[in-house]
Amino acid sequence: MRTKDLLAALATGLWSWDDASGRVRLDAEAARLLGLPARTVELSEATVRSRFHPVDFAEINGVVQLAVAERSLAESRLRIVDADGRVLRTVRSRFRPLRPEGAFTLLGTLQEVPDPQPDATAVRTPVTGDWRRSREAFLLDAGRALAEARSTAEVLRVAAGLSMPGFIPDGLAVFGIVGGRLTVIGHHGQPTGDERPFTDMTTDTDYPAAEVVRTGRAIYLPTPEAYRARYPTAWPLAARFARTSWAFLPLVNAGRTIGAWMAGFNHPVTFTPDERAVLTTVARMLAQALARAGAQESQHELAVGLQRSMMPTVRPDIPGMTVAARYVPTGGGLEVGGDWYDMIPLPSGRTALVIGDVQGHDVRAAGLMGQLRIALRAYAAEGHHPDGVLSRASRFLSGINDTEGTEGTDPRFATCLYIEVDPATGLLDIARAGHPEPAIRTADGTMLVRATAGGLPLGIAPDTDYPITRLVLEPGETMLVCTDGLIETGGHDLETGWARLRGVVASHPGGVADGGLERLADALVQAVHGPPSHHMTGPLVDRREDDIAMLLLSRDAAACRVGAGGPEAVRRVRRTVLTVAQAEPERIAAARAQIRDVLHDWADPEQVDAAVLLVSEVVTNALTHTDGDALLVVELSGPAGHRRMRVDVTDASDELPHRRSPGELASSGRGLVLMELLAGAWGVEPRGDGKSTWFEIYEDAGGDGPAEPAAGEARYAGAEPGASGSVASGPESVASGPESVAELT
Repeated sequence: MRTKDLLAALATGLWSWDDASGRVRLDAEAARLLGLPARTVELSEATVRSRFHPVDFAEINGVVQLAVAERSLAESRLRIVDADGRVLRTVRSRFRPLRPEGAFTLLGTLQEVPDPQPDATAVRTPVTGDWRRSREAFLLDAGRALAEARSTAEVLRVAAGLSMPGFIPDGLAVFGIVGGRLTVIGHHGQPTGDERPFTDMTTDTDYPAAEVVRTGRAIYLPTPEAYRARYPTAWPLAARFARTSWAFLPLVNAGRTIGAWMAGFNHPVTFTPDERAVLTTVARMLAQALARAGAQESQHELAVGLQRSMMPTVRPDIPGMTVAARYVPTGGGLEVGGDWYDMIPLPSGRTALVIGDVQGHDVRAAGLMGQLRIALRAYAAEGHHPDGVLSRASRFLSGINDTEGTEGTDPRFATCLYIEVDPATGLLDIARAGHPEPAIRTADGTMLVRATAGGLPLGIAPDTDYPITRLVLEPGETMLVCTDGLIETGGHDLETGWARLRGVVASHPGGVADGGLERLADALVQAVHGPPSHHMTGPLVDRREDDIAMLLLSRDAAACRVGAGGPEAVRRVRRTVLTVAQAEPERIAAARAQIRDVLHDWADPEQVDAAVLLVSEVVTNALTHTDGDALLVVELSGPAGHRRMRVDVTDASDELPHRRSPGELASSGRGLVLMELLAGAWGVEPRGDGKSTWFEIYEDAGGDGPAEPAAGEARYAGAEPGASGSVASGPESVASGPESVAELT
């Protein structure tokens, strides 16, 4: 026996409903159970709906929505009625959604149950209790759905999907009032464009919605004859929709009529007191939802306008450089906060990049941000250096705090990073006020957080010094500066947050070619928040904990000439520079971290540990035995697997090293021994204002000692322990006896 014959023998039919097209397909048995000719047919949703008892259909809509939301199997009982409203039979339907995302398709069965009521009618059936229960359930669901709608479009979608118990509108329209004239805010059940004759009517027009707005009283038109008799002028406009009954209700919020709601029906509706009560309640909820959504949209538009007015457009015409910027507001409140970025042309021909964060995520933070941004631009335009700009800005914010403090307002501070850029040389002069440090993406994709000197956040102390750190952005490199929202969102601290971004930077091209810088900016934001759902000056997202401001500055390798090689002769090296001051010995830890970042993909982990140890020894020695600062320069060059890392530590002392023989219990004097054991080569070079101690480590040497030099590359081997010859051999090394070998602690 075939499947369809078996189902027919069991009085079971199959049906499918495509939500996108609004079409329902029935097999022969399902059509028979609905009181239709027993043949396979495809009908409109409205035609099939007319075969169900209106109370039952109102209830099944909730069951369908729950099944779609939970992607589950659902079941419901329905009474089948004929064209005169008589109940023919009761059927049980089981169904499941097949495509629960977006427009869905339901596939189900219909099966007759053994309790038909052939002589009862929908009107005479004692369903008063069912009606009341259905009405209460409907109003609760409608109130919740309308309360959750966040925009006018969402409110209209919810209103269009309401399934009222016993009668469901086939067409809806919402009218608003603008300048004493009616306008159609939204509609459902009519083709786009059919609303045009009803748009821009004056409120004294002979049309039901206009009268409702004028009087504030609902109008019910149960028949076309009633409509034509009461509104003969407007009837030709309504007649072409071929509807049978209409209800026009005022939308009242806070005692004021803000519009009108039209519900049109293709089937006769007498508008009983119960039906009018349901329509009136829905109209009240709809008015409140529209007013709430309108206020939120106005508030959001104000916030977006405020932020856009405060966020400058980055200039794309910096010679040899490209800038990308993103601003993502927090998800709370007015979506305004204290984060900002700026780009300022300077009198010297250079450009200043500014990024900062005023404490807080409210309107006051946004207001302070606007004032501080203007002050920074003014100080920069006067020609002050970065330290002078931040010192004056801190004094400016302190003055605002002192003034507002007398009025009982808590003082606010701000972090800021101010960078003066020389496009011709790539020179960056950086002053930092409590802000996260900048990061550099090298030409090979490695991200290095560059340690920079800094002072207190702006506004804490009026007289604060902000030392300048000087870096060079090499051709092909990209600088990233951002607020802490990009780093710490998602429960991360600075260390783990930078680690998360490091993988994104390494996997996305950051150059200016083919929009690589813009794609990198998008990828960084998406790494924190997921795929974008909206754009402002960059992607907006749904899971937002803190404001994000971000600037990317890339130096175009193709636009920079290096030596005589032309535009393509760009050194593909990984390089970092760090100054360790006498007063900041804690930055030795930053030096160790820089070494690990540079060697993040080095083949031998033991060599990485050796390099970290040697850097710590050499920098500590420079601080201990000299009176000046130590300058650390690290360069990594060569192809992967055969790379060379060279470390130079320069100090201002001209005292050359000398060897010591530490005893078993000595706490110092072993640095030279470590250098000879762990470095592939090392030496000391005199400088005009001091000396440079250097060492090299070779990737292809591994743990077996230095490998053979590559073609065209000189390696300078260190002296054997106890030898009396030079410290290092080679044309640039220092020849000296054992008495001139310095202690490396």
